[in-house]
Amino acid sequence: MSNSARNYIRNLNLALHPEGGYYKEVFRSPEYCRKLPGRYNGRRNLLTSIYYLLEGHQFSTFHRLNSDEIWNFYDGCSLMLYILTKKDGLITIRLGRDLGKNEKLQLVVSRDQWFAAQPVERSGFSLVGCTVAPGFEFEDFELGKRKELLKIYPQHRDIIVRLTNEEPPEDGPSS
Repeated sequence: MSNSARNYIRNLNLALHPEGGYYKEVFRSPEYCRKLPGRYNGRRNLLTSIYYLLEGHQFSTFHRLNSDEIWNFYDGCSLMLYILTKKDGLITIRLGRDLGKNEKLQLVVSRDQWFAAQPVERSGFSLVGCTVAPGFEFEDFELGKRKELLKIYPQHRDIIVRLTNEEPPEDGPSS
């Protein structure tokens, strides 16, 4: 682990996240949404935000949320986001500071899209901020199951196998 990553983890009080990496909730709106779509069970804060750090060897496994999520790049190496959609298939977006190389400082992952993330440098780290509206609750978070994702997106087998935490299928990844 780099000294910079270690310093962020210590100074920001980051804890392990179930999807991979480290996080710390920074803000939870004290106000609540009055009316919510039926996909929510109970009330939700208007907005929540976290710091989120991935070391170069870590990844955020495929998952989806009931709410839209905004990712903001803060520090470290660039971060690849992989978004699976029924319409467009696999979308890859590079989050980082090099705007000349078409990196984005901020991006939105729409609700109900499967997505994963991974730093581009194995020896580096990526620090981002994630903001969710309506606010995040773990009951609105679903980890992707490799077998189910492969049924829906068989053409993206390699990335699904690489960015999920289950044992590889018996026939292994196609590489």
